[in-house]
Amino acid sequence: MSARRVLFVTHAYPRHSGDGAGSFLHRLALGLQASGLTVRVLAPSAPKLAPAETLDGIEIRRFRYAPAGMESLAYTGTMAEQVLGSLSGKGALLGMLTAGTMAVRRAIDEFAPDVVHAHWWFPAGLLSLGADSDVPLITTMHGSDVRLARKVKLVHPLFRRVMARSAAVTAVSSWLAGEARAMAPGTTIGVAPMPVDVQLFTAEATPRIPGRFLFVGRLNAQKGVRDLLEALSWAAPGITLDIVGDGEDEVALKARARELALESRISWLGALPRTELPALYRRSRAVVMPSQQEGLGLVAVEAQLSRTPVIAYRSGGLPDVVDAQWGGRLVPAGDTRALADAMTEMHAAKPETISGWGAAARSVMMDRFSPTVVSLGYRALYDRACG
Repeated sequence: MSARRVLFVTHAYPRHSGDGAGSFLHRLALGLQASGLTVRVLAPSAPKLAPAETLDGIEIRRFRYAPAGMESLAYTGTMAEQVLGSLSGKGALLGMLTAGTMAVRRAIDEFAPDVVHAHWWFPAGLLSLGADSDVPLITTMHGSDVRLARKVKLVHPLFRRVMARSAAVTAVSSWLAGEARAMAPGTTIGVAPMPVDVQLFTAEATPRIPGRFLFVGRLNAQKGVRDLLEALSWAAPGITLDIVGDGEDEVALKARARELALESRISWLGALPRTELPALYRRSRAVVMPSQQEGLGLVAVEAQLSRTPVIAYRSGGLPDVVDAQWGGRLVPAGDTRALADAMTEMHAAKPETISGWGAAARSVMMDRFSPTVVSLGYRALYDRACG
């Protein structure tokens, strides 16, 4: 193995095991370390985070990029909104790009990695590009970074420079890879997902509630909850729905549910800790994902690891993980009648049929998303990058 030391550069990494912010990166780091590599993480600072610490044996270093009160770009999922919406956000981004580039240079000098692995081309890939090092660069795109680039054409030259500098480029779904190639024609982009928590999302036997369906996600336009409400109004009357999540459209969505006389068929559960999701997945007849332009569709993977079928729009990365061969249902994006029909069909299926679909789906998800499988794939990629 030529690559024994790997430097992760990222704008989000968990504060503790199981934290949602970049927890898949921590699972990847742990898998790589278990395979014999040494992983160090470089990430931005944030309030109440130590400049250096070790989490489950993974060393983490954080760099300052703004006065303490302004270090709010990372970990929140609102970087784009802050940068586009305020001068202070733009100033913080400039600080992150400047300080981050210098931090990558220092980390390379100190840690002497065999590979730099940038997660999200922006900002991590750009920081690694600015470091101007001969160390092989691997760039992985996760979704929000590609959507940003597609919307802002001014950044396309920077995107192409990061792609050209990278020894290898990956995306977590076929759709993201295609979107990226449209901006950087000729770039070879492999599809390589991140690992999922297979210890949390298990196949433990749980009685399913008859007619109970589940949605998990942000309550916003991209996640398609409004479409789901329309579909529910047309679906079989025995179908009920748990909705997990919060977001900017919550008030409007609840008002729409009242207009459609769906109050008795919906339980609004709010945002819940991830540890409460497995039981919800396992008790549901199916999970419904009417979202569009998902980078991959982590909820679909988690549900199927829990042996629960998924109904989804044929959009974004979801066709990579939802398939009729293992019990999933894909319908045209925006077709709420087709969504209702798929829910009604799933509602009418026999329990043993659902069980068979769930077992098949879990097997496929384990083969693709377990930390061991994903880590071995990236280890092989590092080998090739190092020659």
